[in-house]
Amino acid sequence: MHFFNPAPVQRFVEVVRTVVTDPEVADAAVGLARRLGKEPVVVGDKAGFIANALLFGYLNHAVQMYEQRYATREDLDAAMTLGCGLPMGPLALLDLIGLDTAYEILDTMYKQGRDRLHAPAPLLKQMVVAGLRGRKSARGFYTYAEPGSSKVVPDAASPRETPSPGAGRDVRVVGVAGSGTMAAGIAEVCARAGYEVVLVARSLEKAAAARERVGASLGKAVARGKASDADRDAALGLVRVRADLADLAAADLVVEAVAEDLAVKRALFERLDEVCRPGAVLATATSSLPVIECAAATRRPRDVVGLHFFNPAPVMRLVEVVSTVSTAPDVVETALAVCERLGKRAVRCTDRAGFVVNALLFPYLNDAVRMLAEHYAGVDDIDTAMKAGCGYPMGPFELLDVVGLDVALAIQRSLYLEFRERGYAPTPLLEQLVTAGYLGRKTGRGFREHG
Repeated sequence: MHFFNPAPVQRFVEVVRTVVTDPEVADAAVGLARRLGKEPVVVGDKAGFIANALLFGYLNHAVQMYEQRYATREDLDAAMTLGCGLPMGPLALLDLIGLDTAYEILDTMYKQGRDRLHAPAPLLKQMVVAGLRGRKSARGFYTYAEPGSSKVVPDAASPRETPSPGAGRDVRVVGVAGSGTMAAGIAEVCARAGYEVVLVARSLEKAAAARERVGASLGKAVARGKASDADRDAALGLVRVRADLADLAAADLVVEAVAEDLAVKRALFERLDEVCRPGAVLATATSSLPVIECAAATRRPRDVVGLHFFNPAPVMRLVEVVSTVSTAPDVVETALAVCERLGKRAVRCTDRAGFVVNALLFPYLNDAVRMLAEHYAGVDDIDTAMKAGCGYPMGPFELLDVVGLDVALAIQRSLYLEFRERGYAPTPLLEQLVTAGYLGRKTGRGFREHG
């Protein structure tokens, strides 16, 4: 009976049956767990069971990202708490669990399953050997006030506030290319921050419809007490709609938010290169496509950066600022300054598949699908394990049905093509469901049926 810590608080229990366990014994354990007010799930005797098998692969991947200096510890943790709604970021959670405990769990899972994604990151072993075991030793990925304390104190790795006035480019007018939900959301957050916004779509009707969505969203903010009537009117008054990209000629920053189709985006960037003034920052809001492909479509790749807003943009605080091998430093500084003015938490990373959030999230979702395909546990049991056992706001299959199985498959394919990691290859079950047209909530059926 695998109780979760602290047992008086955590409601989830994994009841583990072996190949020789009497069914009546398993039933008795389930009955006891229910009498204790717990949510039991019966699983087979496999290293990691459900929750740890899914959780620790994700945590190990986060350590690898940090080890490769792809992102700072603060950015990694902020990305997953703000971008996915998780109760703790991966490195802070490892400090809580104990790095020695995490190493042993990963090592055990790797020795049984030989899955390279469970092979403990070298940094993890080095930290354990050095006595940096997390909160219990007062030092792990973070430094704590004393052993056992949850209070993080500054250390040599803590970010330094180094204001650099004038490091970025001046931004007064923001152009938004697109007419969908994301384009309208970006236009709204920019207008609420006081920027003049020029929203360009393929027709005035589409642009006007996007502006109406901005007005409707601002109206909801007023109804919730998060904005005044004056705030709404002022923001909406800053949004102008146009149907010709040439009207972006005076924009200081242009954010592209059109369909996630590389050919469409490249064509748009070619046109922006022609119409935008020299020195304007060109940004793509892509969530999965290479930013450098957009930059290469222009004669000014130094001016191109990724600004990955999360949906819905007016609500989600996270923005991934993605620099390519060509992006100029002052362009990155400009993007960070804009995010700060928008009230967003910017996370910096470089241009590789998945950026931070999707690169950590989707392999975990793929592992859950693989667990289901191997008949180790069912959809409901796996979702329960991650919600009740790990505090996730949604189980993996709930989330996949919301995201869309076709979207998940496309992202998983891009991760596999980028990293060529066998464990990132999309699970055949996911591909079969997409082929069958079972795409999640939007089609009424995915891993579950939806009314």
